[in-house]
Formats: sequence, C-alpha cells, structure tokens
Amino acid sequence: MATMDIFNQDAFSMVSMTQAITRTPYQPRRLGALGLFTPHPITTTAAAIEEMNGTLKVIQTDQRGAPIQQRGAEKRNLRYFGTRRIAKGDTIRAEEIQGIRAFGSETELMQVQAEVARRLDGPVGIRRDVELTKENMRLGAVQGIVLDADGSVIYNWFTEWGVSQPAEVAFDLNNASPTPGALRKKCNDVVRKVTRGAKGMMVQGSGVHALCGDDFWDALITHPDVEKTYLNWEAAANLREGTAWQAFNFGGISWENYRGTDDGTTVAVATDKVKFFPDNAPGVFEEINSPAESFEYVNTPGMPEYSMIVPDQKRNMFVDVEVYSYPLFICTTPGALQRGKIGA
Repeated sequence: MATMDIFNQDAFSMVSMTQAITRTPYQPRRLGALGLFTPHPITTTAAAIEEMNGTLKVIQTDQRGAPIQQRGAEKRNLRYFGTRRIAKGDTIRAEEIQGIRAFGSETELMQVQAEVARRLDGPVGIRRDVELTKENMRLGAVQGIVLDADGSVIYNWFTEWGVSQPAEVAFDLNNASPTPGALRKKCNDVVRKVTRGAKGMMVQGSGVHALCGDDFWDALITHPDVEKTYLNWEAAANLREGTAWQAFNFGGISWENYRGTDDGTTVAVATDKVKFFPDNAPGVFEEINSPAESFEYVNTPGMPEYSMIVPDQKRNMFVDVEVYSYPLFICTTPGALQRGKIGA
C-alpha cells in the first residue's frame, strides 16, 4: 500500500518535478506555436526596458564649407515592468492513493507518479489552466492590452509607451457588389500601417499576420476578390472545402481563423473582428520569465514553469501539487498593432 512518505523521495523534489514538467510537451497553443515571442529569462522579478525615441530625418542641403548639421542624441528612457505570478494547485489526499499497490513491472512510486502526472497534465490538469492563462496574455499582447482573468488591465502597452491605439479598419465584406480590387487596397493600407508602426523592427522575412473571428473569416473567404485570386490555383480546392480554423495568404497578409475557447469569449477574437500584428519580427514581442519564489531558484534565470509537491507537515494526510509561472508578455511597438471589423 502506498504511503504518504513516498512523496519525500527525490523524485518529488521541486527540482525533479520542474525538470519533468519541462520534458512534457505543452498542450496545443496557437500563439505560442507561432514563435512570436522572443524568450528572455531574467534573474529578477522585474524587467528593465530601455526606450529610445530615435527618428530618421531628411537633411537640409547647404553650402560647401558651411558648418554641418549635428546628429542629435536619442532620448533614452529606462523603465521597469514587473512579471506576474500564475499559480494553481491540486490536493492529493491519503485516501485517494491508499489502494495503490505494485503489480507486474510497476512499482508504488511509478503509480503515484502517474497519478501526479494526471493531476498536472490530464484532461483537466492544472497545467492546462496555466497554459490557457498564458495564451490569454499572448493574445492580449498582440492586441496591445494584456488582461487578467477578471478583465482588469495588467499592462496597456499603448499607454505605457505613449502611443495612441489605432482606430478599427472597416472591411466591407458583406457588400454583394463590391468594387473590384477594393479589398486588396484595404490590405495594402493595413500592411503599410503595420510596417510603419513597427519603426524598423520588421526586417527581410517579416510579414503581417491576421487573427480573424469566425464571422469575419467566413465573409473574407467568400469575398469576390479572394475567390477570384484562388480561382485558377491548386489552393482553390482548399477554399471550396471546409476552412474553419485554417489559414491562407492574400494581399500580403497571412490570414488565420483563430480558434479560442469553445465559449467564444474567455480567450477569443470577437466573431466580427480581426487583429493584425507583425510576424517573424524579432524584438516586437518579448516573453520575460522570472525565477520561482523558492530558495532553489533564487537569482537563477527564470523558467517557463515550476512544479512542486508540498506535503502536509502536521498530519501527513495530503500533499499539494502546485504549478507556478512568472511571465511578462510585452509588445515593444504597439503602433504596429492594427485591428479591423466587418463594416462599410
């Protein structure tokens, strides 16, 4: 019979648990998979970010021999932004494992480890909630405003950097007789705004990505400009089939039907909206990770997640399985973030 003393083995130390959790594949996460966020582990609880308001200027011509214009120094502003703690736990009680016995090639330890793994990574495991929270923060960062679970603002990057949030661009997608080429012109306008707003951080290979709500996506893929573009391509077959939660390129933009939570609100793009942001542009989005609060990790580079077992020291009746993360998702150039909606 398994005893609660089994949790005092090294297999359940914080270091061992954290090493095990990093070897377990993450659940599917679209914004995490896109590789938008440059990872930056730090050894402190706050990230220092230096802002430089450098600008490019046309040089006024002058006479030979005249004093030349001097380049002015950039204005620098060093600011600190604190990481946030994401933490959740589950409790394994003594009566829940009292029937576990070794059989075959399995041991008590292996079976208890399997139960711990189920609590961590099972269908309703606590890591799924931690990852969902991070996806919510990523989605906020690519829109410029990172929200907490209760809807309160963690960081508004437009406000933090003193940038006005761009107005929504109206896409006339429901017009039965649209002007030919009008949608392409609208796409050109968005690409220019995103590129200019990135202030030189979009390089060769960078592009513009769009996350579409369901209604926006359905109207987009049936628009005459889009259908005409794909008419004679092999890719046309894809548009004739089901395209829910798929992606395609049009007008210099990578369009994608974003699949959020099933309720359509917890982590989602509103059904008639679209969000534009730079893709493959290093430095535009940053993911900062701070170290855990325990002595094992003080002053060490932060990791994406930490896991630990906390036994009941007084009565030895239960153990808490806990997961912690200390991230900060930053958009350094919110002026590059554009947004749109269905409308005339």
